[in-house]
Amino acid sequence: MTSVISPKREDGEEREEATLRPQTLEEFIGQRRLIDNLRVYIEAARRRDDALDHCLLFGPPGLGKTTLAHIIAQEMGTDIKATSGPVIERKDDLAAILTDLKKGDVLFIDEIHRLNRLVEECLYPALEDFKIDILIGEGPHAKSIKLHLPKFTLVGATTRAGMISSPLRSRFGITERLDFYTVDDMKTIVRRSARILGVTMDETGCEEIARRARGTPRIANRILRRVRDFAQVQGDGTITGAMAAHALNLLEIDPLGLDNLDRAYLRTIMEKFGGGPVGLNNVAVAIGEDEDTIEDMIEPFLIQIGFVQRTPRGRMATPAAYRHLGLPEPKIQTELF
Repeated sequence: MTSVISPKREDGEEREEATLRPQTLEEFIGQRRLIDNLRVYIEAARRRDDALDHCLLFGPPGLGKTTLAHIIAQEMGTDIKATSGPVIERKDDLAAILTDLKKGDVLFIDEIHRLNRLVEECLYPALEDFKIDILIGEGPHAKSIKLHLPKFTLVGATTRAGMISSPLRSRFGITERLDFYTVDDMKTIVRRSARILGVTMDETGCEEIARRARGTPRIANRILRRVRDFAQVQGDGTITGAMAAHALNLLEIDPLGLDNLDRAYLRTIMEKFGGGPVGLNNVAVAIGEDEDTIEDMIEPFLIQIGFVQRTPRGRMATPAAYRHLGLPEPKIQTELF
């Protein structure tokens, strides 16, 4: 079962997310520098009557990369074709997608770092020259045909920018990072979502949800729906600060937004490995989670709030993490920080 504060999309969440998803740059909350830059790029492309440069959006999951891809298409007045890296297994799959595009269309590839290398190499001429080679037939009678493609915009999204090859990265004209949102931005997002969902909520309830949402809109919206359930069954339907705190405590989400898995990760480093440094593989085995889950879902936020450091020798828990969990710092840790 997926955790309430998992930044990854759960099965069946697509419809609910689509309801809450901003449709324009004006509606998008937060990420001001990125939004201001995109507004300029899009306006310039529209004035030239040209396709927008290829865009690479990277950052932790749940921050709005998919939403921005749809907004880019909406602002450009074109259609969007969405897929993901693992789905495009063969060159033929890529060719079928590319030849279905119209002028100015947006092709959105989520998890683009997981593209098959052969498929990726086939994508290069499509991105640079808007051409693609298709092999017809087999054996000695096979023929290569070069097809011209309409100018389109590739929007790639990834949580692992470092895993994208240099040749692919160099073909993106626009590269932007999405950062965790501030509490003020999160409060605005929660208010907007509550209004769309028809949820009654006071300011203290809004702040409680925003503070525990780990700076991630997807988590805030999921928490809002769960707290709404408690408010309707155990209260009068209004989300107050007390009701939000009660519901989130039952969900075992603490005031900083940490859940049992986060605390287990920190306690493992502190209690089993003396606070670190310890290798990722050792931590993964100790808590029974795979390394990708730790790197994508647990560590980004803990590093952001200063609870964990990645060093050349391994992961280390900081004094702030010890204080949060109420554990005494080992002497060697005190000397290091």
